[in-house]
Amino acid sequence: MEDRQEEKFNRMTRSPVGRLIGELAVPCIVSMLVTAVYNMADTYFVGKLGSNSAIAAVGVVFSLMAVIQAVGFFFGHGSGNYISRKLGAQNGEEAHRMSSTGFVLSLLAGGVLCLLGEVFLTPLADFLGATPTILPYAKEYMRIILIGAPWMTASLVLNNQLRFQGSAAYGMVGIASGAVLNVILDPVFIFVLDMGVAGAALATVVSQFAGFCLLLWQSGRGGNLRPRFSQAKIRLFYLREIARGGLPSLIRQGLISFAVVSLNRAARGYGDAVIAAMAVVTRVMAFGGSALIGFGQGFQPVCGFNYGAKLYHRVRQGFWFCVKWGTGFLTVMGVLGIIFAPELIALFRNDPEVVAVGARALRLQCATFPLTGWVVFSNMTLQTIGDTGPATLLAGARQGVFFIPAVLLLPRLMELWGVMLAQPLADVLTFAVAVPLMLRVLRQMRLAEEAAQ
Repeated sequence: MEDRQEEKFNRMTRSPVGRLIGELAVPCIVSMLVTAVYNMADTYFVGKLGSNSAIAAVGVVFSLMAVIQAVGFFFGHGSGNYISRKLGAQNGEEAHRMSSTGFVLSLLAGGVLCLLGEVFLTPLADFLGATPTILPYAKEYMRIILIGAPWMTASLVLNNQLRFQGSAAYGMVGIASGAVLNVILDPVFIFVLDMGVAGAALATVVSQFAGFCLLLWQSGRGGNLRPRFSQAKIRLFYLREIARGGLPSLIRQGLISFAVVSLNRAARGYGDAVIAAMAVVTRVMAFGGSALIGFGQGFQPVCGFNYGAKLYHRVRQGFWFCVKWGTGFLTVMGVLGIIFAPELIALFRNDPEVVAVGARALRLQCATFPLTGWVVFSNMTLQTIGDTGPATLLAGARQGVFFIPAVLLLPRLMELWGVMLAQPLADVLTFAVAVPLMLRVLRQMRLAEEAAQ
């Protein structure tokens, strides 16, 4: 085990940065794309039921899924960031304690979410933006999704811990297997067994559990740290370190949930077709951004190891490498999204009103898509090096500080156009904040390295 960890340390701190990020990013990109397909599968197959209310219900419950993911990312990124820095400092014993602590806490938190959600199911569905016609479908879908909350949160912890150890390929296998199973089970449960929306939820929960079991098995292979209940230390120090590394993820993912709720509540005054259209746009944009996030996830272990080893020039080199290639990719994707917007929306719901509204909203968001590369890589860098305050500020800016006020205010001034313009405006404002913030951090790393010489 120690020999493998030493080999991993040498690879992370000595291999050419660009090639290393590329190697680590490939399984992360695959995992993120597969996860995005996973998330879109329910939307796609439920859309074949021919009901705007049914597909809108999936969009409404997406905000609950974002809360579950927020909890998983909080413990996964919080423990994973700490693990990568400790492995970079060659303290494997401390890293192992944190892996166990983060895993156990995520299971407990997922259980609490399940219990509370089932108790307050109807008021929760109403709060998330369900109209009276959407409510029955939303409750049916949500009731089953909540059952899977414990292993959904724990799966995210295992996947992120593997990734921060430089073993993203192991995590990819677990995530991809669950996604493939979900795509297979969706049509079986929805149409063959005639379960409708409930079938989509059951397919998600079953496939998530299968992925969780495989991730748990993978965590003990290749010199990785397998979580053990006996090594979990529920102490203030570890809770503080998890919060330090995970708070930006909790804020970011939690605000995604509130953003979707705000969007649904702003859109429901215009009918189920508009809610359905915005739900589809949200999933399409999430798919487009998933490859970018996967690319950044390939950079994070490189950042953590080298920051822990005080090789700051490698951290800065990796950041600029990601910004250059990521922005180029987003520009291409944005152009393609603008050109093929109606066709993309029609894949999920070929209803004239849904396609018309969805295509306009998608084109507006694609226009500002290239700006998100700098924002994502800045946030990942700040979070990985433990710069919690700026990382949390940036994590909350796009979906919270700027988007939520925009989606609440703009529809009052511009009606439906205000609903569609809220996200592009938030993207521009977040970019304006991220640029000077990250340039300052890069300059501080350069000065620290010069002072050490």
